[in-house]
Amino acid sequence: MPGAMPAASAQKSPHAPAWEVPPLPYAENALEPHLSAKTLSFHYGKHHMGYAAKLKELVQGTPFAAMSLEEIIKATADKADHKAVFNNAAQVWNHTFYWRCMRPGGGGEPDVALTQRLIKDFGSPQAFVEQFRAAAMGVFGSGWAWLVDVAGVLKIVQTSNADTPIAHGQKPLLTIDVWEHAYYLDYQNRRADYVQAFMTYCIDWSFVAKNLGVA
Repeated sequence: MPGAMPAASAQKSPHAPAWEVPPLPYAENALEPHLSAKTLSFHYGKHHMGYAAKLKELVQGTPFAAMSLEEIIKATADKADHKAVFNNAAQVWNHTFYWRCMRPGGGGEPDVALTQRLIKDFGSPQAFVEQFRAAAMGVFGSGWAWLVDVAGVLKIVQTSNADTPIAHGQKPLLTIDVWEHAYYLDYQNRRADYVQAFMTYCIDWSFVAKNLGVA
């Protein structure tokens, strides 16, 4: 029945509880001057943690509490009566993934194996960067731009608000958060400057390659 609560698993998932947010993979000031410690403190400490706290409240005492984050997302996608659970679970997952898409001293060029895949599906790494930047700029309002693997083909997709590729059978390889809380303290309304800084100085190409299985 559409929207029905999924049956509880017989055993608790081996994954960490959905509301447990891992630590940032670097210090809050590690991405300066491109993203400030103040931005990361608010973005991670208030927004990301806030989604996790709300998710914990929503799933407590329900079968969702025994599921992994991915299982919750897939079980609640497109279910109107579980929209709040989906939104908070997806935002927890999206943010955890986003932090790992960056590293101190990031940017530069992808390695040879990843470069070959980008050439295959986009023509060149530079063409990918331009298309990804355009996708990030083209998200209307709040949302995300993603590089995903769809049946062995690399594609760039946009999602609005909390939506996430894993709800649609796509494998995420890279994302940029273009909700205003991701950049407003540092860039105000200059989303283009934030996207440029992300692509030039912050992106962790090795993480993308690892996700693709070519690292």
